[in-house]
Amino acid sequence: MALKSLHKRQSDLANSERQLEILSNGIFRNGDLPTFKEKISETGQFPLKTRKLEILQINLGYMCNQVCSHCHVDAGPDRKEIMTRETMGYCLDVIKQTGAHTLDLTGGAPEMNPHFRWFVEEASKAGIKDFIVRSNLTIIEANNGYRDLPEFFKMHQIHVVSSMPHWTRGKTDKQRGDGVFDKSILALKRLNAIGYGIPDSPLRLDLVYNPSGAFLPANQTAMENDFKNALLKDFGIHFHNLYAITNLPISRFLDYLIASENYEDYMYQLVESFNPNAVQNVMCTNTLSVSWDGYLFDCDFNQMLELPVNSKVKHISEYNEALLEGRSIVISQHCYGCTAGAGSSCQGTVA
Repeated sequence: MALKSLHKRQSDLANSERQLEILSNGIFRNGDLPTFKEKISETGQFPLKTRKLEILQINLGYMCNQVCSHCHVDAGPDRKEIMTRETMGYCLDVIKQTGAHTLDLTGGAPEMNPHFRWFVEEASKAGIKDFIVRSNLTIIEANNGYRDLPEFFKMHQIHVVSSMPHWTRGKTDKQRGDGVFDKSILALKRLNAIGYGIPDSPLRLDLVYNPSGAFLPANQTAMENDFKNALLKDFGIHFHNLYAITNLPISRFLDYLIASENYEDYMYQLVESFNPNAVQNVMCTNTLSVSWDGYLFDCDFNQMLELPVNSKVKHISEYNEALLEGRSIVISQHCYGCTAGAGSSCQGTVA
């Protein structure tokens, strides 16, 4: 388990250009595998275009209390990039005028941004239908300053989406760090105690699963049943839905693939599992991603690879929905991760 981010370790993979270089060369440059552009061109789906904006996903910063082995954000305690209140102000202006029905706050641990609660309170007034906060759960147990987060979430009817690698301690701690499983269980119990995740409760609690190795997630419905049965039997814990998300070959997961000599095999898996039906519903078609410093991207993964939107509008302060709608989506080989098998998005499978 890495104790520092790629940036802190000064790894060459902390450089997005280096990641893109790896994804563009080797087995893709020599023709062993088709590029993503070539693949979707074969099915008549290039260029990939955006549809009506439904989800505004805002990254409040890369600071996190965990350093997870698969993290595509390369988040951690040593990352100091956080969204300022000024940039949050631009986001609030957009939230009030956009037609998007879902606001999705992510990080890092978004709760570690010092302006987090202020932003949630202000954004809650905008009438968003689904207000998501992506919590790593352990932040609730990090210190006394965060212990009342469940009550704060409830006050604003926040939809909590939380990472949970497995229903067992060993597999969870291997991916996320020693002690993460026990703290996650405590946090889930706190959320359950005030109504989150309870059957028929309007307080939504969903879990996210990422594979711990170089393989695709199993069937999402089957995994949800396994998670629900195990967590209820062992700990009395309830939740609503499980989202199974494919690990994309970028940042720390790319570092793992290369170090374990699994990179080429994993890319073959992704390409051979390509599902043209999943392309129609990938998250970049209805989502706009906003970075901690306010720049706009087609998705969270493009944000980490520093691939900005293909538009004259580059920053949230210049937001113009008419200019952004219908743009061509920026793609590279990492996009295979969202179109393999049943597809993958921040809301789980898509096909």
